[in-house]
Amino acid sequence: MHQRRGNSRSRSNGEDMYNNLESGRGRGGGAGRGGMSSHETNANIMENQNNDRINELSDQVARLKGLTIDIGNEVREQNSLLDNMGEGFSNVGDMLTGSLARIGTMLESGGAKHMCYLVAFVVFVMVFLYWLVR
Repeated sequence: MHQRRGNSRSRSNGEDMYNNLESGRGRGGGAGRGGMSSHETNANIMENQNNDRINELSDQVARLKGLTIDIGNEVREQNSLLDNMGEGFSNVGDMLTGSLARIGTMLESGGAKHMCYLVAFVVFVMVFLYWLVR
């Protein structure tokens, strides 16, 4: 029976030491026995929160980087289309300039035949513009 009490006491003391170490209230503040002070615990919690925030921010930065790359690609495509449209309008302008020069030549030479050509040309241009707009 004497041994039982001794084992019971040693088990009880061991459990008390374990509980004290786990709660950080062991002898010597628990810091030297594997426990952490409240300051260290708070510092670790803040460090973990900071790391989580850093990870969130890096994910957001990665998404923003992808978005800006997509926007840059879209802008380059749109600029290319605008350049092509500018060249097309320039070509149309040259054609109209040539047509107006020929109309001026027709008007200078005079005659009813030339006036009919002029009216036909104006009608054709109106139909063509209507077709483009539609």
